[in-house]
Amino acid sequence: MKIAQVCPRFYPHIGGVETHVYEISKRLVKDFEIEVITTDPTGKLPMIEQIDDIIVRRFKSFAPSSAYYISPEMYIFLKKYSYKYDIIHAHNYHAIPALLASLAKNNKSKFIFTPHYHGRGHTLVRNILHKPYKILGRKIFDRSDAIICVSRFEKNLVLKDFGVSSSKVYVIPNGINFDEFRYIDQIKSERSCDEKIILYVGRLEKYKGVEYIIRALAKLSREYTFEVIGKGSYKKDLISLARKLGVLNRIRFYQNLDRRELIEKYARANVLVLLSKYEAYGLVVAEALACKTPCIVANTSALSEWIDNRNVFGIDYPIHIEKLVNLIKEVSGVSVKEVNIPTWDVAVEKLKRVYRGV
Repeated sequence: MKIAQVCPRFYPHIGGVETHVYEISKRLVKDFEIEVITTDPTGKLPMIEQIDDIIVRRFKSFAPSSAYYISPEMYIFLKKYSYKYDIIHAHNYHAIPALLASLAKNNKSKFIFTPHYHGRGHTLVRNILHKPYKILGRKIFDRSDAIICVSRFEKNLVLKDFGVSSSKVYVIPNGINFDEFRYIDQIKSERSCDEKIILYVGRLEKYKGVEYIIRALAKLSREYTFEVIGKGSYKKDLISLARKLGVLNRIRFYQNLDRRELIEKYARANVLVLLSKYEAYGLVVAEALACKTPCIVANTSALSEWIDNRNVFGIDYPIHIEKLVNLIKEVSGVSVKEVNIPTWDVAVEKLKRVYRGV
């Protein structure tokens, strides 16, 4: 069986969708012929290369503010060659490649869609555009032979917003590759006792709520520092706020870390904080827990499904800074108990059943 995974960006880029597609593809390639069809707005990566036995095809795209990933070249390729694939599996409702893949669908290929759907755009402009885009976006769901959601929250949102038949919607949560986390205890043993690290991992957009962590940092003692891993259009605003509050020297920004470096950051942190208003799953929470790092999350979207008040603690919107400060102090001293996190191997076995079913 030949399968095309269509996504806005792929490795070496790092992000939730990028990680999802990479992890499933490198396992699926053991049983199927896998090609990743993606875009490269930078124009710096190879147009065709092989990564872990996966063929990766990259097309030029226009990605204003690192969004949308509009690629006429990708559409032309899919329209011309989609019949060569038994299954076309598209990812990410919030970018254009999934729409292009659905419009290029032919009668010979089956079409599967993993939307990673949040329910709205992530900036004022994107949210305004999000509403008329639903007319086009609905076509992706209508043309799908199966829809795979990564959480119960996402499934319910898809059913409500697009009226699709629940019989073709499956829930397969993201997973963890536990082999990556074998050295966690050693890394934690080397952690400094003189510093308490608050960690954020993800895109730097306003909806992610990073500014609340900076405001809390200003009210915490100087032993607390804040490490921010990611990039995005909101970074300059965060730096401006940190400078205004006098805490910029207690914040360290990182981006483009490799997996080993990222896992070390998870492991050395005292607490991961994710105050995003919209998440379809919350993969960084799973990865932090695999590193035995407790988490604070917003009691919103799929993040609510993680809250157990043992390892993951919730805070409601609107965010009250004093409550956040007290919660950071409390959770920074928590030892993570045993957690049940699915593996990517389990996720892929479920995905294979969907592929064979269609």
